[in-house]
Amino acid sequence: MTALVDARGRPRVVVTGIGCVTPLGLDVASTWAALLAGRSAVGPITRFDASGYPTRFAAEVANLPELELPGRYARWSDPKATLAAVSAAEAMANAGLTRGDVDPFRFGVSVGAEASRPELHLVSERLAEFARTTPAEAYAAVDPKDFLVMGPSFPATLVAHLQGAQGPSLTTSTACTSSAQSVGDALRVLRRGDADVMLAGGTDRLVEELMLTGFGLLGALSTRNDDPAGASRPFDRTRDGFVLGEGAGFVVLERLDHALRRGATIHAELLGYGCSANAWRITDSPPDGRGARQSMQMALWDAGAHPEDVDYINAHGTSTQQNDLSETAGIKAALGEHARRVAVSSTKSMMGHLVAACGVVELIVCVQAIRSGVVPPTLNLHHPDLLCDLDYVPHVARELRVDLALTNAFGFGGSNGTLAVGRWDA
Repeated sequence: MTALVDARGRPRVVVTGIGCVTPLGLDVASTWAALLAGRSAVGPITRFDASGYPTRFAAEVANLPELELPGRYARWSDPKATLAAVSAAEAMANAGLTRGDVDPFRFGVSVGAEASRPELHLVSERLAEFARTTPAEAYAAVDPKDFLVMGPSFPATLVAHLQGAQGPSLTTSTACTSSAQSVGDALRVLRRGDADVMLAGGTDRLVEELMLTGFGLLGALSTRNDDPAGASRPFDRTRDGFVLGEGAGFVVLERLDHALRRGATIHAELLGYGCSANAWRITDSPPDGRGARQSMQMALWDAGAHPEDVDYINAHGTSTQQNDLSETAGIKAALGEHARRVAVSSTKSMMGHLVAACGVVELIVCVQAIRSGVVPPTLNLHHPDLLCDLDYVPHVARELRVDLALTNAFGFGGSNGTLAVGRWDA
């Protein structure tokens, strides 16, 4: 008989639905196929004129379908919320759930997102327009929609409305760690018994002038304009920064008893979650990787697993000098000698950095690796860094049985999140 609780007596939580929109594809199947083929989605920016910027390339989502929103929501959306709604709908369909299949008061959402960022050219135009008006005229010209959709909680509001979720509604805004923590928080909600089903994920859209300006001034972006597809090169000694990306991802998480009762297809089991703060610097990770080590060790403890149980790690792997060094040190500290026997890869080398969405999209990558027995590669690793000396699965996908995978997300400001996901075996 299947145990419904884990060794600590907590309800077991399983993944029954997955959905994503990435620069590599508008769904899980196309994204996964591109990852295994080692295809890069990085190219010249087409959304606006980037010719005056030091970095002129990114990983854009192309051909996103128009989202038909019902009633009053028809005018209350923005691109990040649209990305969230599309990927959440795929996750629900993949789980075999439709609106009304779940007790709405036992169905919640947990979303990682950042506040919407205004496009610089539109801000300039609006300021110039306001300069020609009286204060009263300027006030009357403001559309309240612009204000209401700016907050980071709007994607969760929209997804909950579209899917009929009236249970817990959570928003996490911790930069690059946002969606990893949103999934971890959903896991805890389900273990507490506050819901039966949680739709957990994240969304972000970084290919905008403000992000290109801000991260460029921080020196965090690659400037390899002559070779965009080769620009994101995690763990390579010639790496010079990350690549802006955009996208969204969602997973349907269920208490095991609920999933079994409705006969759901179970993709994997979400086993553990760990989070920490570096308390170091806003833009850098500590050289000894202590924050990364702590989040990985906490995730393994939460999962009731040991370092030698880990088969694969989807690394945060941003292609910045300090992150890759710190993460490598953290993996070694968390896993000890076993670190050298673990396959580690960074899918940011192909789809860029999805920031608030990266954690959940990379969790979906881990779920797919468990299901398929193949792990995706790290592209552009041509010049190994002597201090980054683990098995990063260079260039080509690898067949590998994965029973337990970790995925890391580390954010600007020092937040860290690790999720542990394992093979489901009834």
